[in-house]
Amino acid sequence: MDKNTKESRYSRINKQLEELLTKCDIPLARMATITAVLHYKMKSFFWTGFYLKRGDNLIVATYQGPLACMKLEKHKGVCWASVIENKAIVVPNVHEFPGHVACDSRSNSEIAIPVFNQKNEVAAVLDIDSREYSNFDETDASELTKIIRLIYH
Repeated sequence: MDKNTKESRYSRINKQLEELLTKCDIPLARMATITAVLHYKMKSFFWTGFYLKRGDNLIVATYQGPLACMKLEKHKGVCWASVIENKAIVVPNVHEFPGHVACDSRSNSEIAIPVFNQKNEVAAVLDIDSREYSNFDETDASELTKIIRLIYH
C-alpha cells in the first residue's frame, strides 16, 4: 500500500475510533476495540493485539488472529525492545531480529509500540505481525502511535 493510501486509511480509522472510544473509558475495552478495528481494516495485519505490562512481565490481553504467546520472556523480542527503548520498533524481517519471540512461524514482519498511561509509564504494548516482509514503516509507526494515545485520553 502506498504512503498516501495508508495515511488516508489510518485517518479514517482514527476518526472511527475517536467516535467509538467515547462510549467507554476503560482502557482494556478501548484496547479491544482498537484491536478489532485495526485487524479488520488493515488486511495485511496477521496478528493484532496488546500485551499488558505487569511488573516485569508482558502478558497477552486482547488480540485478533492466531493463538498468541501468553507471556513474553523479559528483555527478549520486539515487544520488550519497544518497552526498553520507549519507542516504536519496526522490524522488516523478524527472522533477522536478535532474540525474536516466534509465537507463530508465519509472521515475517512486526511493529511494536509502547502504550503510555496518564503517568507516562508504559502500561502495555501494541504488537502487530504481518505475513508480508517489510509490511510496516514509519507511517505505520506514526499513525498507530496517534491511535494508541486514545486509550488513556
